[in-house]
Amino acid sequence: VQLQASGGGLVQAGGSLRLSCAASGRTFSSYVMGWFRQAPGKEREFVADIIWNSGSTSLADSVKGRFTISRDNAKNTVYLQMNSLSPEDTAVYYCAARHMLGITYNYWGQGTLVTVSS
Repeated sequence: VQLQASGGGLVQAGGSLRLSCAASGRTFSSYVMGWFRQAPGKEREFVADIIWNSGSTSLADSVKGRFTISRDNAKNTVYLQMNSLSPEDTAVYYCAARHMLGITYNYWGQGTLVTVSS
């Protein structure tokens, strides 16, 4: 299984970025795909997830109204659309996958850095 995250970069406060997570190596229809982030000196935190087969999503309170998570079945890719970015969103963003009946995320991508300047 491989999760390839991309789309990070430098953006000014108030700007937008879209992260992508290309998934391969198995069928993910029974999986939950998640985005997490880790800011310098802080612990990794949950950002959003999506149940692949239903499209049901959940978002951390800190990003509700600004971020959306979606998936493209044909491309086996999950997206994180990030709008109204603030410097507090600066972090390395990771995509991850877990079986929908499980608790632990078993598969992780390599991370993509998002830097928001003020």
